[in-house]
Amino acid sequence: MSIYRIGIDVGGTHTDAVLLDQNNQVLAETKSATTEDVATGIYNAMKIIIDEANVPREQIKYAMLGTTHCTNAIVERKKLNKISSIRIGAPATLAVKPLIGVPEELRQALGKHVYLVRGGHEFDGREIVELDEQHLYQIANEIKGKVDSVAITSVFSPVTQSHEQRASEIIREVLGDEIAISLSSEIGSVGLLERENATILNAAVVKVAKTAADGFIDALKNEGIDAQVFFGQNDGTLMSVDYAVKYPIFTVACGPTNSLRGASYLSELSDAIVVDVGGTTSDIGVLVQSFPRESSLAVEIGGARTNFRMPDLVSIGLGGGTIVRIQDNGDFTIGPDSVGYRLPEKGLVFGGDTLTLTDVAVALGNVELGDASKVAHLDQKLLKQVYQKMIDMVEEAIDKMKTSAAPVPVILVGGGSILFPEVLKGASEVIRPLHSGVANAIGSAISQVSGQIEKVYALEEIGREQALKLAKEIAMAEAIHAGADPETLVIVDIEDVPLAYMPGNATRIRVKAAGDLAQFKTKELV
Repeated sequence: MSIYRIGIDVGGTHTDAVLLDQNNQVLAETKSATTEDVATGIYNAMKIIIDEANVPREQIKYAMLGTTHCTNAIVERKKLNKISSIRIGAPATLAVKPLIGVPEELRQALGKHVYLVRGGHEFDGREIVELDEQHLYQIANEIKGKVDSVAITSVFSPVTQSHEQRASEIIREVLGDEIAISLSSEIGSVGLLERENATILNAAVVKVAKTAADGFIDALKNEGIDAQVFFGQNDGTLMSVDYAVKYPIFTVACGPTNSLRGASYLSELSDAIVVDVGGTTSDIGVLVQSFPRESSLAVEIGGARTNFRMPDLVSIGLGGGTIVRIQDNGDFTIGPDSVGYRLPEKGLVFGGDTLTLTDVAVALGNVELGDASKVAHLDQKLLKQVYQKMIDMVEEAIDKMKTSAAPVPVILVGGGSILFPEVLKGASEVIRPLHSGVANAIGSAISQVSGQIEKVYALEEIGREQALKLAKEIAMAEAIHAGADPETLVIVDIEDVPLAYMPGNATRIRVKAAGDLAQFKTKELV
């Protein structure tokens, strides 16, 4: 019996969907307008590909979703959980309060129930002071009925998790098993404030993630499909629904990473620069062994600095719907604003009243789209300058992402990639693969499942070899828990950084394992 899978990626302009067979061949694809409530757009796109492919619904066994739900909730400060934030670190951390440096409106939304508790550890794993369990019981009783999600952060918990674990046990004992609890040791790396912010944001979007998951599952059921559902995450791999609802913050950059994974698969290249051109922005990322290169810097989400794993990306306001403004003296500006999903009604070639980059490309004869006669009156010389400026912007972004001056392959994907020429400065070759317009949805559908561990080990106690072995085992167990097939698991990334400032010959080890979906072996990526 053939087994099919659906891949869906929700962007600011389009919701892209593909249906693949068990050999990952594309049977149907579509670009549907993203709707304001997002769920309707997902349902519309899914219905189109299922009707077009006309395959037995009972044979669609997997459905993958890359979504902007959580990102939008944080940026717009909407539909967030009622949360409590508990920091274990008094008296050592009293000088700097939680949520410091976070925008005022976000602090107001998330800072109503903030507590500092005695406890925490030194950087070598020694207790600062004993955990104040009596205070935790008091807090739990105080917030009972007032919050539905709790973020717990302890000083140096990536070294020793014991205080966070005990705190979560007390919270569950008083508030029950239904309460969502986010532990910082499972989300961010060593830096306290950034890790705390990431944990608070994670706690704030649990409800949003659950709503998105339930909506997706319901949409599938409405079509008579009983499929296993997975979410795309920031590192270009998949996670199960349970995992996604527990760690929703890991979905916030899955759109660009899906595009990178799809670009790698379609081009059969494992190392390249990918330019993903949408209707609103162009995201430029780097493929390393078929996975997105991760950022080593703190990343801001909704104005809050965080330090969990995120892809290394440069985003510029350049897409098919980007607005071009021409002044009377011949000067012009490109974006950064866009007509977004309204391009089919606002663009000049579609009968609208707004000059966009799509109109420029059509007027110059570079793209066949809409009604070219509606832009025939535009000044060709000026349009060539606009077009060249657009190319300069993307070439500059490509240059920023390179680690040397040597030319590298550049893969163009996304619906707006048709705007760009076949030659770009700094590129050894420019590749626009078949199905490049829905590379993000394909990336979502073909992605593997991963697990990751980042922990500080004292090598004097266990030795480097044993520390690496333990970290690999934990990473592989995480991947299996997230839905990976144990037989296909491989270690795809190891980082071992000695911490000279810590006693005990300490080192920070980060390991990522990835494997195919259980019961569904995928074609190997190059």
